[in-house]
Amino acid sequence: MIFTQKLEHAWATSNSMLMVGLDPDPQRFPAELQGHPNAIFEFCRAIVDVTAPYACGIKPQIAYFSATRAEAQLEALCEYIHENHPGLPIVLDAKRGDIGSTAEQYAREAYERYQADAVTVSPYMGFDTIQPYLAWNSKGVIVLCRTSNKGGSDLQFIESKDDTPLYLHVAGLVADHWNTNGQCALVVGATFPEEIARVRERVGDMPLLVPGIGAQGGDIPSTVKAGIDSKGTGMMINSSRAILYASGGDDWREAAALAAKNTRDAINAAR
Repeated sequence: MIFTQKLEHAWATSNSMLMVGLDPDPQRFPAELQGHPNAIFEFCRAIVDVTAPYACGIKPQIAYFSATRAEAQLEALCEYIHENHPGLPIVLDAKRGDIGSTAEQYAREAYERYQADAVTVSPYMGFDTIQPYLAWNSKGVIVLCRTSNKGGSDLQFIESKDDTPLYLHVAGLVADHWNTNGQCALVVGATFPEEIARVRERVGDMPLLVPGIGAQGGDIPSTVKAGIDSKGTGMMINSSRAILYASGGDDWREAAALAAKNTRDAINAAR
């Protein structure tokens, strides 16, 4: 199943636009996992299992795994998700952006090594850095557009000759020229709902990955109103830390499940 089909199926079967982000920080793990040799895998596996009923996908952030030499645990986790939760798309949050020959290797890393259904990429160096990912016809390519961090405005609001801000220029490039397989999506942060609305208007029903709710403070009703598509879906609204670390006690699994359910329900209430 190609990425967009898998995503649409997940939206429908889970009745959810919640994307659960995996940013595993061993210093914040519960006591039972402290010192465990495979703590990252065990923690993330438990989070996936308890949040899967409320999610449309899982988004591991690669830096949290590679910084602690846990790439093998990420491989095992992705395999586990495919085997035990085959309906959930895996979005590898890597934000890659380099020239063609290097991009080919990054694509292999994402799609072969980690079996990701989609990967986040940076458009800053242009189409030839995106093209190698498009060679994988069934895989998603999620392009940074209007990011949720404050510093994103340093570049993303620079205007072109026709007074179009750079983030909208990127949205137009992806929608009109780069989306050759129909598997592209855009990253647009929940902290800027007005910009989400402008991107949605520009790209039609293209999927949006929307970080920034939960710990980053994005407003769910404003986000949903701004970004929902003509079918009543269209978004992967990511929450990471607010779910992962909902409790540091023995009830951490139950707390994560409840946080995911409440977030899913809040998103649905705003549709």
